[in-house]
Amino acid sequence: AAAEGEWDAPESCATPVSVEAACRGASDTHHGVDYDHCVRSLNADARSADASASAGIHGLAVLATRIAVDHAASTEAKIEDLAELEAEGADRARFDHCLEQYGGAADLLRDALDNLQAKVYGLAMQQLMAALGASRSCEDAWRGAPPRAIPVAAHDREYERIAHIAIGFTHAAA
Repeated sequence: AAAEGEWDAPESCATPVSVEAACRGASDTHHGVDYDHCVRSLNADARSADASASAGIHGLAVLATRIAVDHAASTEAKIEDLAELEAEGADRARFDHCLEQYGGAADLLRDALDNLQAKVYGLAMQQLMAALGASRSCEDAWRGAPPRAIPVAAHDREYERIAHIAIGFTHAAA
């Protein structure tokens, strides 16, 4: 028993959940989550086994958000590299727009991560949804450009897919 003036902190009631079950639930309830991609992406990250076993869907939501932060940062770095090759002109302006979008998205995702860790799910969902717009806005900036592949399209798609997984897991954890 706790001494007078002390109390026992409640034990965590996280229910372990497999990556497969979490991805199935997210893909069933959130249109942007592709089950196979979700399973592949999480199983490729060594932290997923611990996250799903020790903290359940909450742990997977935190992990997916961390992965989304990593993708936003790596996409931003890729855009910076490409922007350095464009001294001026319309392409440089497009890259600058994308840099601004991904920089803002990374900040929003870090804030969402803080709120997830504090279990403030509603605000975390708002921030995750807002961060999702970076890839769309970046690709929109390339509309009307001379016909060629959008230089960051693959990065944009992967970032968006991971962000959707984070949203799906956060929704389930809420």
